[in-house]
Amino acid sequence: MPVTFTELPLAALTELVNAWGTLPREAAGRRNAPSRPENLATHLGLPTGVEAELTPEEFTRAADLLHQIFSAQNTETCAQRLTYLLVDAGACPALEAAANGSLSAVWRVGDPEQALLAASALTLRQYVTAHGIERIGICTGDHCADVYIDRSPGGRRRFCSITCQNRTRVATFRRRKAADTG
Repeated sequence: MPVTFTELPLAALTELVNAWGTLPREAAGRRNAPSRPENLATHLGLPTGVEAELTPEEFTRAADLLHQIFSAQNTETCAQRLTYLLVDAGACPALEAAANGSLSAVWRVGDPEQALLAASALTLRQYVTAHGIERIGICTGDHCADVYIDRSPGGRRRFCSITCQNRTRVATFRRRKAADTG
């Protein structure tokens, strides 16, 4: 049964990868997958009914594949990985007619299991096409593998959160102070 969807919100995409991805969980010392919220599909912006079709393993698989895009070292690798995900998920552009006669651009996949991966890949495709791969990445904080999407005006973000940035700065300060006194 075909599923129609649009891109995920950027915050939901990073939340998906950071909560369900194997590397972010291991770096943070979380071994188990998170428990699913009640309305996960709605929270991610997916069509109703998709959530019931998705297993925790599928969330983890999608998050791990997406994490590889955030860690791409160059534009070519990022483009290849994103293209592979879109083709693998079978994402096809479509038009949907509203009751008032207007049209909206949507995407379609063959089954609900593909919707999560396709919607996520489309979100990243839109973002990196508009802003470049320099605006996505893996946190440079100590013991962190979370991903981030840089929406700042300067485009210099390198940490997943202010907390990670502060921890790293404090650790650097303490190492310098210890080296100066030693």
